[in-house]
Amino acid sequence: MSVPPLAGRRPGPPTRRRGTKLEAVLLQAAWDELTEVGYAALTMEGVAVRANTSRAVLYRRWPNRPELVVAALRQHAALAPIDLADTGSLRGDVLALLRHMSEGVGEVAGVLSFLIADYFQEAGLPPAVLRERAIADTPQSETMAQILDRAIARGEISPESLSPRIATVAVDLVRHDLIMTQAPVPDATLVEIVDKIFLPLVTG
Repeated sequence: MSVPPLAGRRPGPPTRRRGTKLEAVLLQAAWDELTEVGYAALTMEGVAVRANTSRAVLYRRWPNRPELVVAALRQHAALAPIDLADTGSLRGDVLALLRHMSEGVGEVAGVLSFLIADYFQEAGLPPAVLRERAIADTPQSETMAQILDRAIARGEISPESLSPRIATVAVDLVRHDLIMTQAPVPDATLVEIVDKIFLPLVTG
């Protein structure tokens, strides 16, 4: 870039924020800085200026750039809205969720693609670790629980057929593919996961 990332930006008077509210502001600033200047040009100082705080505030929470960036990626993935309509069937609901997951990976995967090499060099962790830490444990599992509750209420499945592993197997399989490929999962694969693996397990 021809313009330095901090050009024209100076911190204003510090704003008093605490706890989770402060952390959310810091991580949003880190995400905005990451997507604007890239990982190579991202600095703790640049994030601090954007968040109108000090570097010390960042370092108290994240000891280095890699840890800050992973936290920012996780927050961004977690904040992605999941507002899926009730399709009226378990199959339709689960497919809608898996398609949402697949389509939503694009932005985070794009950031991961240019981040991986620099992150590996700085943090010494393999790319699979970065992908796992950035994408895993996002809100899809909670949404799946809501979908299963609706299916139980409709009488499609019995609570006795659900173990924790079975309940999340469809989400886990799609998440694994997203982590490994950093690309949307083909729709035929999503249908196969639902029809050949998930539904036989929960209805059997």
